[in-house]
Amino acid sequence: MSVGILGTKLGMTQIFNQETGTAIPVTVVQAGPCTITQIKTQETDGYCSVQIGYQEVKEKALSKPELGHLKKASASPLRHLKEYRTNDVANFELGQALGASLFDAGAIVDISGKTIGRGFAGYQKRHNFKRGQMAHGSKNHRAPGSTGAGTTPGRVYPGKKMAGRYGGKQVTIRKLEVVQIDAERNLLLIKGAVPGKPGALLSITPANIVGAKK
Repeated sequence: MSVGILGTKLGMTQIFNQETGTAIPVTVVQAGPCTITQIKTQETDGYCSVQIGYQEVKEKALSKPELGHLKKASASPLRHLKEYRTNDVANFELGQALGASLFDAGAIVDISGKTIGRGFAGYQKRHNFKRGQMAHGSKNHRAPGSTGAGTTPGRVYPGKKMAGRYGGKQVTIRKLEVVQIDAERNLLLIKGAVPGKPGALLSITPANIVGAKK
């Protein structure tokens, strides 16, 4: 596995391919800057990984144990910490800064984040169910209808698709292309949509696929 980076979704826009003139929908992501706050090795922890921190905050926003952990890396108070497993940690050191330059234009990445929460939603919105007849005499426009047999089994089976909380789940969108990079401002322009609304926390990692662009 490879070390990734944390970032924030800023929004969507489009850019134009100068050669073909086609419009490319892209998501603008603020990728870092992130600070390496801990390095784990096979000798000390039984596995190799790199922990990074993102989004500087005031000291009062963190607990004393969290501040003490960050102090070992001489890092400022950081709100988000995430660990990435990797096979080689020789190229990393405590306090090292990581930014958008970690990726190249044309790279293929996986992006994880929380989807937009839609609250308590009904059958049609949550599961794309078909609605009932809209005729005047119909009493079933958006009603759920039957949820199971009566006498046998006399209950609703677990996992039945019904109304409930929709969205707000951690998902990963795979094999997205990095179209452009602004290393000075730590911006990534990624083709297509990514999870969450503007301001959402994202984890961007290189996609481990055969033939991925380097």
